[in-house]
Amino acid sequence: MGFPSDIEIAQKNVMEHITKISSKLGIADDDLEMYGKYKAKLPLTLINKDKINNSSLILVTALTPTPAGEGKTTTSIGLTEGLNKIGKKAMVVLREPSLGPVFGIKGGAAGGGYAQVVPMEDINLHFTGDFSAIEKANNLLSALIDNNIQNKTNNLGIDARTVVWKRVMDMNDRSLREIVIGLGGTGNGVPRQDGFNITPASEVMAILCMAQSFEDLKQKLGNIFVGFTFAKKPVYARDLMAENAMAILLKDAIKPNLVQTLEGNPAIIHGGPFANIAQGTNTILATKMGLSLADYVVTEAGFGADLGAEKFLNIKCVTAGLKPKALVLVATIRALRHHGGATKEQFNEISLERVTKGFANLQKHIENCKKFGLNPVVAINAFPSDSKEEVVFIQKSCEKMGVKAVVAEGFAKGGEGMTELAKAVVGEIDLKKNNFTPLYNWNLTIKEKIERIAKEIYGADGVDYSKQALQDLKKIEGLGLQALPVCMAKTQKSFSDNESLTGRPTGFRVNVREFEFASGAGFVIPILGNMMRMPGLPEHPASEGMIIDNNGKISGLS
Repeated sequence: MGFPSDIEIAQKNVMEHITKISSKLGIADDDLEMYGKYKAKLPLTLINKDKINNSSLILVTALTPTPAGEGKTTTSIGLTEGLNKIGKKAMVVLREPSLGPVFGIKGGAAGGGYAQVVPMEDINLHFTGDFSAIEKANNLLSALIDNNIQNKTNNLGIDARTVVWKRVMDMNDRSLREIVIGLGGTGNGVPRQDGFNITPASEVMAILCMAQSFEDLKQKLGNIFVGFTFAKKPVYARDLMAENAMAILLKDAIKPNLVQTLEGNPAIIHGGPFANIAQGTNTILATKMGLSLADYVVTEAGFGADLGAEKFLNIKCVTAGLKPKALVLVATIRALRHHGGATKEQFNEISLERVTKGFANLQKHIENCKKFGLNPVVAINAFPSDSKEEVVFIQKSCEKMGVKAVVAEGFAKGGEGMTELAKAVVGEIDLKKNNFTPLYNWNLTIKEKIERIAKEIYGADGVDYSKQALQDLKKIEGLGLQALPVCMAKTQKSFSDNESLTGRPTGFRVNVREFEFASGAGFVIPILGNMMRMPGLPEHPASEGMIIDNNGKISGLS
């Protein structure tokens, strides 16, 4: 009999009532807004500014991943279990999964094996309705824009050709990428080209994750750029008086969600922006909530450290005044084989030669972490196909760089398999040698900020800009947004903007094709290559293997 599936493990687990989980954090029952027995929302009044500074924030990131991912979420949850095993008061703070990947190709995002958050089915599906609220707030603004264009008496003079705001839906549906709306006569609106993004790509999602209070949320919503008038004046959501109505729809979504791990430890799951388009991390409020309630908070940032960690550190931490005290860099033997030239069919074939060659990728990520003043701990996420000689090679190579590499067995063993990693992380924190420093000052020019990231983090020789990008840059500067941080949009498969360049590429330049900006969320977005905002389903979507019986028991969800 093989290893049980994630959902089988989750369903065999006996969950504790959410009030027992909250009691471990000193939260009174009356402070919980319960969604059944095993989920609850936490009021923002529980955030304690004094406690935040005394707690330890641990960021989990990874080397450049293979298409299957390298297990950051599993490692984050497992590390939390391990920290509690060694007597620390720890919790994990993660993003919420999107329904598109759940039913598409990627599956859920609640961890794996014996390192999961539960109730797994709820977390991967509708959960507490946050994504639905974000979707509704986004689409309310879309409706208000088109209503204003249609309205003859209360009209801002919006040039429909300049509207950049798209509708969203939390599902993979390629046929909605480019559409025409307003057909069917004058009573049905003004015809114009439009389209849908998937909900995690909405700026409302990014705003929810960057907001530091409900008042801040409203202000950021009002700052959303919509388009231009015929007189070339910018139009923002506040000009449509949209921010309060949008905030009303988000009044519950702004509150972090409390659930539990398989071993009964507290977990907060909140927000879920893309990492290659947006900032790729949970909400600032969730992170601060965790730091207010626990001594150690484990969180993750999407994709490799060149994307998720860079944005977490340069955008989220600077915005929120957060200072990570430790950084865990997840690596897998199969990823190193990949970066050493292995094909997908060869990922599980033992090859010290490929691992040796692929180590250059991990080496670059280690170097990058140190540029932020953080000495990482490498977590070798264990797979059955790993060989001892490959593991030893990585550990010795990391040791030469002054970095400890520990085998992480959270997937197979839960917290028991993560105590060594937990001890290594606590040891790194106790040394008090890490001193987080952002890579760049926000007051640099946009080009200077991009070049700093491209050269220092990616290893590029320089940056080239298309004619369109230069025009976009002038528009951004004209709107007074040049002091915002940059949120690089590029492939997660390479340090470069060319996904075929694996390992540690050199001698390349990155190309900025165009710019977008999120004036509400507060960052400028250089687009490197084509970014998919509305994925399509694969030939055989994951939904085909899902079954629910007459008792409501689900199988095939992972």
